[in-house]
Amino acid sequence: MSIGDAMSQFRSEVDSAVARGSRAASEARARSAATKGQTRELVGKVRAREARPEPADLTSPGLRRAAASFRSDEGLPVDRLPEGTELLAPRVGPTTPSAPKPPVAASRRPLPSDDDEDFSQEGIMFRG
Repeated sequence: MSIGDAMSQFRSEVDSAVARGSRAASEARARSAATKGQTRELVGKVRAREARPEPADLTSPGLRRAAASFRSDEGLPVDRLPEGTELLAPRVGPTTPSAPKPPVAASRRPLPSDDDEDFSQEGIMFRG
């Protein structure tokens, strides 16, 4: 085999490897995008309490902590999702509308007027 033939074969194999790598990367991006879309949709359903998992579907607390720690360490967002026990609990809604709570009476000292600069008065001493 001549050097020219060896170089030609080498280039052909490199081109083939680059093409396979590009195809694999493209397929991986497509799978990742699909998974992210499904995950985003599921998160929306869980937040809205439209999706209810089975006990076998829950992630262990230790694994949840490890995942949150990893995302935090990598600077990725860490969404606050309900715990598994919260998701499995029956959804309880109010049966009757609740009455509005009365306003809390505030005990506020009246502010003295600016005309009165007698510092012996307690109201002036407590002005912020």
